[in-house]
Amino acid sequence: MLSRTATYALRAVVSLAGLASGEYAGAGEVADQVGAPRNYLGKLLRTLADEGILESQKGKGGGFRLARRPERIPIFDVVEPIDHVSRWGGCFLGRRRCSENSPCAVHNRWGRVRNQYLRFLKETTVADLAAEPAVEARPA
Repeated sequence: MLSRTATYALRAVVSLAGLASGEYAGAGEVADQVGAPRNYLGKLLRTLADEGILESQKGKGGGFRLARRPERIPIFDVVEPIDHVSRWGGCFLGRRRCSENSPCAVHNRWGRVRNQYLRFLKETTVADLAAEPAVEARPA
């Protein structure tokens, strides 16, 4: 349900959640941990820093770290800038005129699924993901 880029972003943020207070991790190090291409993940981490999810610091000892505590970062905040899941308000079948007054065949069912999924993303935090056993990184 998430793009590969959003999945890499989540895995990277969960990896950064494991850092000690005040510590930074380099993009290459995080990329290796999550199995993502280094340059690709470096750009993705900068995007997350621009969105206020991460802090970045240049120079020796620099890199990236979470901008907020993991329990204060819903996974929605991580995936929205990448996958724009909040825009999933359109018709599942692509109809231009699909509404409560003129619904498509799956309008009501899709609305319930979409709303439940968005609620899950908003109610589940990075801390929730970090509490689970580590997922094995897949090669890029």
